[in-house]
Amino acid sequence: MAANAIEVSRISKTYADGTAAVEDLSFMVPEGSCFGFLGPNGAGKTTLMKALYGMVRRDPRPETRVSVLGFDPAADELAVKHLCGVVPQEDNLDAEVDVGTNLFIYSKFYGLPAREARERIAELLGFMELKEKARARVSELSGGMKRRLVIARALMNRPRLLILDEPTTGLDPQVRQLIWDKVRGLKREGVTVLLTTHYMEEAYQIADSIIIMDKGRRVLEGPPRELLSRGIEAWVLDVLDPDASGGLGEGPLSAGVRREEGGYSPRFFSDHPEALRELAARLPSGATHLRPTNLEDLFLRSTGRKLNDLQ
Repeated sequence: MAANAIEVSRISKTYADGTAAVEDLSFMVPEGSCFGFLGPNGAGKTTLMKALYGMVRRDPRPETRVSVLGFDPAADELAVKHLCGVVPQEDNLDAEVDVGTNLFIYSKFYGLPAREARERIAELLGFMELKEKARARVSELSGGMKRRLVIARALMNRPRLLILDEPTTGLDPQVRQLIWDKVRGLKREGVTVLLTTHYMEEAYQIADSIIIMDKGRRVLEGPPRELLSRGIEAWVLDVLDPDASGGLGEGPLSAGVRREEGGYSPRFFSDHPEALRELAARLPSGATHLRPTNLEDLFLRSTGRKLNDLQ
């Protein structure tokens, strides 16, 4: 069994205005795994990440215990940062110098000799498929290229822990898939990955285990596929036309079909897709969409809100 890269017991963070950003969270992250925090904007994901690498001071409660690669970030912030690579939500690159220079300047924070730094930069640009952009100014890069450059920069010190805070927000699907593939490759090399995201598909694709958060608290925790299998039916019938559902009336549904109200129109859940197809046949053509359930359906069932709802 793999050792734990991170062990957290009852961490909380309350800001000066009384906002409880994180409330009494506990979790463990095995080495070489990807652990995700999934939730809407304002759920506390970024605050939690910052507390883990020392950018935010957690509440000083006696019951709280935090170990990140063997160090407590409240006492050994520099030791934690030396072993981590951090990809923040916002790209904070130097837009006026070229790609290679951005990375070379960053290498100095870790004391890399010039020759070793150049070799590492070439390696990282190849890994993130940016080699042809080594002499391009950052201001000339696309959003996806900038994001990949920030990830390359975070890998400069060969970190044991990579922290990704909303790494693919605003990127097109092709770039998102590329970044997911690179994260999978890093995991195979033994790098532990912490991920925050409000993209259900991102958490499902690359996280070995997740905590679904809402208002600073844990709603659900576990491997994404297990959460789905035990937390919600396998199939959902979306009613695309809210007026069409009136033809179903309010009477009982077929056995094994659950109706969920709220939002734009009702939705119907079942482990038996044929039961939902029979239900769809009672409605006008094109008025429904049958699909597998996903983490957003589970979050909505657990909290009554969608993952992209703002707080």
